[in-house]
Amino acid sequence: MPEMFIRSRFHERGLRYRANCATIPGKPDLYFPGRGVAVFVQGCYWHRHPGCKYAYTPKSRLEFWLPKLESNRLRDLQVHAELAERGIRVLIIWECTIRRMIKDKDLCEATLDRGIRFVRDGAEGFLEL
Repeated sequence: MPEMFIRSRFHERGLRYRANCATIPGKPDLYFPGRGVAVFVQGCYWHRHPGCKYAYTPKSRLEFWLPKLESNRLRDLQVHAELAERGIRVLIIWECTIRRMIKDKDLCEATLDRGIRFVRDGAEGFLEL
């Protein structure tokens, strides 16, 4: 499960968080209240990761799937805007990135370092990995 992979790696590195925080818009997978950071581990298919091979378009029942997938994408944009209004920074970690992290230890370390720097010191409000 990708969320558990990220949770355990952040915890191993000393970061403490709230999981699936229902009081924060979008119910982020990880929330760092003291740092004002919400982390979303997003499936490429369901959240329409641009340019990703896993964000393919279904071949059948397009009348059902296209509006469903587009509404997911639009909801994500709305959630990110609400979080920005509250001063909460957003880190998105895509499923395809996690798949690559699992296969490549060096990439895993570099990606985790980048994500942890964002959580700890980031001045920017949004980061996708």
